[in-house]
Amino acid sequence: MRIIACFKAAPDDSDITVGADRTLDVSRAQPKIGSYDLNAIEAARQLADQVGGEVIGISLGGAALDNSKLRKDALSRGLDSLVAVAGDPDADSFQTATALAAAIGELGGCDLVLLGAGSSDRYAQQVGNQLGALLGLPTLNQVNQITPDGDGLRVLRLLENAEQVLGVTLPAVLSVTSGINTPRIAGMKDILAAGKKPVTDTVSALPPASSRTASVLAPEQVDRRHVLVEADPEDAARQLAQFLKTL
Repeated sequence: MRIIACFKAAPDDSDITVGADRTLDVSRAQPKIGSYDLNAIEAARQLADQVGGEVIGISLGGAALDNSKLRKDALSRGLDSLVAVAGDPDADSFQTATALAAAIGELGGCDLVLLGAGSSDRYAQQVGNQLGALLGLPTLNQVNQITPDGDGLRVLRLLENAEQVLGVTLPAVLSVTSGINTPRIAGMKDILAAGKKPVTDTVSALPPASSRTASVLAPEQVDRRHVLVEADPEDAARQLAQFLKTL
């Protein structure tokens, strides 16, 4: 089985600083694999180990993808190879999906595409669905479990108030939840082996942007009110409800 795991290099949020005007400064933030994307890579590796096959990582980005440390980090977590697609790291979801679809086409297709629930910087949760539409493949999000089932897969999806179990024919595109697994921490052997794995650099033409970013600001900070309610449960619930109505 050929499995593709898509991921994005995003600024490390621990290095992002917030200005007095609530603007974000990412100039000192080092790129790292999005935390949700790590679940997709882990799910791909686990499935490939069960059924046999290869896991190819694909990412769209700019200078961040030239970072050898980031490439080794991705390859050490279970990828067999990596395709780095040069492009605007701030591309919108449709541009990103288009670039990923083109890269998958150049590879000659695949049996399964896995993505995280969303990128760790924007978390728009749109790329997976748009990619599936561009590829013309069955597409599901909120996938919390993947099990081999004959020539296809059986997946469990998390809905708002229920769980849904579906049989999926391949090829398909699945976006997994952050609870589907616990991403592995690469050991020294994995890191050393990562340096010998193949990396392909390619370029994909992007369509015009389908959206425009007006501004990116941190949430406005407010002081905690420290409202303390001392009453029996029924009266406390009544006071809490009244307080919430005034917000």
